[in-house]
Parts: sequence; C-alpha cells; structure tokens
Amino acid sequence: MLIVVRWNVPQSVVADVFGVSQSTVSRVFRAVLPVVEQVTCVHSPGRVEDVFGGRVVLVDGTDVPTGNRALGAGNYSGKRHRQGLAVQVACGLDGALLAVSDPVPSCRHDRRAVTATGWEEALNKTGVSWIADPAYVGTSAITPGKKPIRGELTEDRKQANKVISGYRSAVERCIAHLKNWKILATGYRGRLNELPNIIRIITKLEFYRLGY
Repeated sequence: MLIVVRWNVPQSVVADVFGVSQSTVSRVFRAVLPVVEQVTCVHSPGRVEDVFGGRVVLVDGTDVPTGNRALGAGNYSGKRHRQGLAVQVACGLDGALLAVSDPVPSCRHDRRAVTATGWEEALNKTGVSWIADPAYVGTSAITPGKKPIRGELTEDRKQANKVISGYRSAVERCIAHLKNWKILATGYRGRLNELPNIIRIITKLEFYRLGY
C-alpha cells in the first residue's frame, strides 16, 4: 500500500514485484487503507481552529491531478488544463505542515476554495494573521499588492511584496514535501470517490513522518 501511495506505481507493477495478480494488489490496497487510517488517527495536530491559533499561518492551494475522466468534467481546471481535486495547505513560518483541507473540485478558484473548505471561517474565528498569494484577495489574508492599471507600485509596496513573497516560499516548500507522496503529484488512477479518503490518510502519514 505504501509503495502505491509513495511512488504512485501502477498496481500491475507491484503485482509483478510481489509475484501476485493485479486484482490481489487491488483487494489488499483497499483492505489496508482503513487499517492505516485507524492506526494514524492519533497523528494529527488537532482541529484547524486550535492549530491555527496563536501563530502566523501561510496558506496556498494545490491540485491532485486525476486524468481526464468522463464523469469528472466538473473537476476540470481551465487554469491547469486538466481534471483534478484541489486542497488547501497550511503551514507555519518555518514551513512545518499544519493542515490539509478536504478536497474540492479543481475548477474552483483558491478564493472560493478556501471558503468552501471552511478554512476562511476558521481563520477569521481565530483572528490569526495569515499570508497568501493574490488569488486570496477579498479575504482577510495578507497578500501582495497588485500593480495598479496604468500605474506603478510605490517603493514601500514593492518592498512589502518582496517580504510577503519571502514568507510564502515556506508554504511552497511544504507543498513540495507533501507531494513527495507521488500519488498526489503525478496523477491518481483509482476510483474518484476514494480519493478524498486517500488524501486524508496521506496527510496523517505525513504528520506521522514529521513526528506528530
């Protein structure tokens, strides 16, 4: 199971490695998933409201590509030109993972996605400062200022944007580490209705790896 989610190796390849059939690998994979979820349930920082409180939070969105499917047209992202599910990722200023949201269709803009996942409400409720990219303009996030139409940014605004971008590099590194679980990065091939649960399990595995 870990080989499949860590490296996104086709089940037929895993079957050849262990000398079993692909159908056996599929059955074992689905049987082991709930066991892994139960075992890793204690490896989580807790509710997002508790995790976000008392710190500066960096937030960004990323997608989990699924390949184009006949029943997944509602997940098509015009920006990325592919189908997938999108998650919100939060980390601290040190880049340590704090939370991964439930997935939403990849077609949703980050501004809408952060609301749909309940994170905007949680962030506002805790009153923390949170930093994000310009896709989150309209929320309470601290975002880089955009260049005005037919105008230029002031030197102070340019310097502020530089500082914000420097902070945001931590969440980009955090997402890169999360996507070392290749099933989140290189294209999920399984049943779409199972993907949200797999994302939750991988998040717990990542927390376990980080020592939570």
